[in-house]
Amino acid sequence: MRLPRTDRGRLLLVLTLATAVTVFTATVPLLRGWFDLRVYYGAVDSWVHHGGRLYDYRVPGTTYGFTYPPFAAVAMLPMALLGLHAAIAAALLLNLAALALVLRILTGQAWRRYGWYGCALAACALALFEPLRDTFSFGQVNVLLLALVLTDAWLLATGRKRWVGIGIGLAAAVKLTPALFIGLLLLARRWRAAAVATAVAVAATALAATVAPDASRFYWTEAMWDTTRVGRLDYVSNQSLQGILARLGEPDRAVWAVAVLLVLGVWATRARRAVAAGEWTTAFALTGLTACLVSPITWVHHLVWLLPSFAVLVRAGHPRIAAALYAVLCTSVVWLWFDDASGIDGFLGSNTYTWITLGLLLWLPIGQRRRARPTLARSASTTAPTASPAAPAIAPAPDQPEPSSGVRATALGAAAGRAFGLTRNPSSDPTGSTRPPASNPQSSSARASSYTAKPPPA
Repeated sequence: MRLPRTDRGRLLLVLTLATAVTVFTATVPLLRGWFDLRVYYGAVDSWVHHGGRLYDYRVPGTTYGFTYPPFAAVAMLPMALLGLHAAIAAALLLNLAALALVLRILTGQAWRRYGWYGCALAACALALFEPLRDTFSFGQVNVLLLALVLTDAWLLATGRKRWVGIGIGLAAAVKLTPALFIGLLLLARRWRAAAVATAVAVAATALAATVAPDASRFYWTEAMWDTTRVGRLDYVSNQSLQGILARLGEPDRAVWAVAVLLVLGVWATRARRAVAAGEWTTAFALTGLTACLVSPITWVHHLVWLLPSFAVLVRAGHPRIAAALYAVLCTSVVWLWFDDASGIDGFLGSNTYTWITLGLLLWLPIGQRRRARPTLARSASTTAPTASPAAPAIAPAPDQPEPSSGVRATALGAAAGRAFGLTRNPSSDPTGSTRPPASNPQSSSARASSYTAKPPPA
């Protein structure tokens, strides 16, 4: 398909795509009813206004309650001052602002050179990305955490060492999996940044213990270790190593531990190479991929951590690969095995997103940008990089090697266009995160979401 070359044709295409995407996101997957946000809001409201215990709250008619560390509830206390609809509006605005920050960090100035047309196409493509769809529709916090972590990547790449670690520490206090980024700082021998991140996470946790001592005691001694509070390990939305093993019927934790150690070994090796090359975005992308793989539960909406990997692929000159993988993540393909993940097709198909994550961890390019552009690969000890139209989005500090977090505008534009060309109409299958155990799986006609509009009775 040839894309229009006139402004009028481009405007018509954008309006058509925007209308189609709006109709799709509003109807095809069915509205998730802001289910996760209702969990947060209900738990905080019960805790603050009704004297309830934070982790005892359940959304009426379901078995779902608050599962994050107590500091997450402390950070959400402002919701107690709002009504539910106001909280939903605030969550949407916060997620949009966080997404804008993430894109700004990953693309730098490229969006300016691509113009309104490219930005509009990119917005349509992002609206189809299943992890983002679910994050917004459930009222999740994934994009906010990604923005906090990538802010530290930007600070590292630009030499603002004084503040590095604050974003990672806050993210780790809200949710446990971002703590792996502290491991990245240790691998990179950024001792001060690692200490700052650890201190911030500990301080935030201590603050929560002061505000909610009973909730903190319960979480760290009981709730943290009970994965059944979050959902079924074998549910198809769990796209982690543990999810694969659970769908295979392999309950042995030793097998999972070995798989986790192998993945961590690959991550440590490749992350060190990325740091040595000064490619902080690549190092952070590899860490996000690894966190998704080793976490016991990685729901589909957690896969927003894959977004930096697509920026790395485009930067390294592989926009077609980025577009193809991105298109798969727009299709909801794993839900074809919602009822039955047995057999070779179930093993391969129901774990599609995990295979993509693992493949990116193993083969995400490192150092290709330097080899392709030797004129920009200047020694950090002699001079700073010379500004050029294709300069990286995150400029390196004078005492650091050139980072590779920038994305060339032309490549980004090509990737956005190809993404639309490759993306087929996403399935109407569910795109949620958890589901309570059921003796009889739902038929395909009953699928709405892992969180249904009318959740089943407890």
